[in-house]
Amino acid sequence: MSERASVRVEERPDRVVVTLDRPDKRNAVDADMVAELHEVCAAVEREPRLLLLTGGADGIFAAGADIAQLRERNRTDALAAINSALFARIRALPLPTVAAVDGPALGGGAELSYACDLRVCTARAFFGQPEVRLGIIAGAGATHRLPALVGEARAKELLFTGRRVDAAEALRIGLVNRVVDEPTELLGAAHELLDEMARASSLALRLTKLAVDAPAAAHPQLDLVSQAVLFEDEEKRRRMTEFLERRRDR
Repeated sequence: MSERASVRVEERPDRVVVTLDRPDKRNAVDADMVAELHEVCAAVEREPRLLLLTGGADGIFAAGADIAQLRERNRTDALAAINSALFARIRALPLPTVAAVDGPALGGGAELSYACDLRVCTARAFFGQPEVRLGIIAGAGATHRLPALVGEARAKELLFTGRRVDAAEALRIGLVNRVVDEPTELLGAAHELLDEMARASSLALRLTKLAVDAPAAAHPQLDLVSQAVLFEDEEKRRRMTEFLERRRDR
């Protein structure tokens, strides 16, 4: 486990577990956290692994961006894409990512969870985009990722009103993939989901994510090229041979 000022990082052979660690600031996303998460992304880009992002054991995922810092930012800072560039980098990581959310995921914290491929949350989790009430927009990904997750009309309602979404509604509208009753079950459920993915071919998983995230115009050509690469992969031959042998031995 390596500790930085704002996050704790646990490296495993097949995954990296990142815990946001600013409990005194309710895990608000500040410049230091952004820099440290960029370091994590660089490591996972060099050595592709699954990634789990969570908020620790204090019942808080991330209660937004650091408002004190945000208040002082100017148009140059906005154009620098401080948070949105990080979240885009997380979204583009080679292998799947999972956000494990307990308690509030608001503003930039919600957008951080949207940047992950999948979301697991507790029954007491809730999501919200209060930016318009603070005189800004949800400019770190919510305006395009939220419509993709829950549909345009519902996303507009949430972005226009700042209304919070509880765990039950989040599951119903497709914002999260799984909900657990107790906070103590959260990390287990997230790791279980990662375990399911870890059983797959890493290259097939990587190319599947690339294809799903690609613009519509890239299909079907991207699918065909990806499949051509996989058809020549030795792991594909090994896995299919093992499958046929297991079926024969039944």
